[in-house]
Amino acid sequence: MNLLDRAEEVRFQFKKDLFKVKIDIQSVENFRLRYLGKKGYIPALFREFTSLSVEDKHKCGKILNQIKKESENSIDTLKQRLNSIGIDEDFFDYTLPGKLPRLGHLHPVTQTMNEICSIFREMGFGIEFGPEVETDYYNFQALNFPKNHPARDMQDTFFIGDSILLRTHTSPIQIRAMEKQKPPIRILAPGRVYRNEAISARSFCTFHQVEGLYVDENVTFCELKGTLEIFAKRYFGKDVKLRFRPSYFPFTEPSAEVDISCFICGGSGCRVCKHTGWLEILGCGMVDPNVFISVGIDPEKYTGYAFGMGPDRIAMLKYGIDDIRLFFEGDIRFLNQF
Repeated sequence: MNLLDRAEEVRFQFKKDLFKVKIDIQSVENFRLRYLGKKGYIPALFREFTSLSVEDKHKCGKILNQIKKESENSIDTLKQRLNSIGIDEDFFDYTLPGKLPRLGHLHPVTQTMNEICSIFREMGFGIEFGPEVETDYYNFQALNFPKNHPARDMQDTFFIGDSILLRTHTSPIQIRAMEKQKPPIRILAPGRVYRNEAISARSFCTFHQVEGLYVDENVTFCELKGTLEIFAKRYFGKDVKLRFRPSYFPFTEPSAEVDISCFICGGSGCRVCKHTGWLEILGCGMVDPNVFISVGIDPEKYTGYAFGMGPDRIAMLKYGIDDIRLFFEGDIRFLNQF
């Protein structure tokens, strides 16, 4: 290979390596030394040039000078770019399009709780919150759960101490509200609750509740039914039907479970409603007089109703989710659907 061919090869390799150079002091200097340093490729071409004949020097001189000049100009450009962005900064191309930040969104359970609260707020209910770490008194005793009463077995409890526990429902918020307010009282108590239950597709050790309470003179079960019917038609659709079944809760008497006609199949029967045509959504009843006595409200003068529902279950029904554990895993692929 003659000198001209080697010179063109060096020129080609220089241009190829030029695009790989990192814009920092050390990388630029190493690149300069590789091609223009005393032991670099281009000075080596000039050393070989001195041994050529006069005729060959005339042919090669102009080409070698062009290659050297091009190389020096390119390295000067690299140094200018290095100075323009600062010595310790990496080169950044400001013409590149920016990366948009990923926007968060409300969890499906949060969306459900917000919708439920919004409907009841329009009916005059205020929102109350309370501590998740509760005493045995507020979680059980004041709600007509005597010590060693069998009804306590309905809710497997996480105890922190002898009388300190993680609340098993949001009903303690109702007790605290009745202690600090005089009737009429109309509140909604949303929040997270905890129960020592086996984790499965249908149950979890932590979930959410929204409970409501209305206390005033001459409050009737008929008003309770009317309130829940308004809610059901607003949330599930105007064609939904309600069914009340007798039940038992220590803090209400009489008590009932409430079912709605399946909004998926219209009551004809499907997999979601287990082919019954009905879906259970909440429990309710008239506040037991013993609860009023524990908070200093005269049960002879005042009556009231209470209800409670699980937003997790309602969200599962609404969105067709068959595993409650998906709500708590934080899987972005699942959450992005909502």
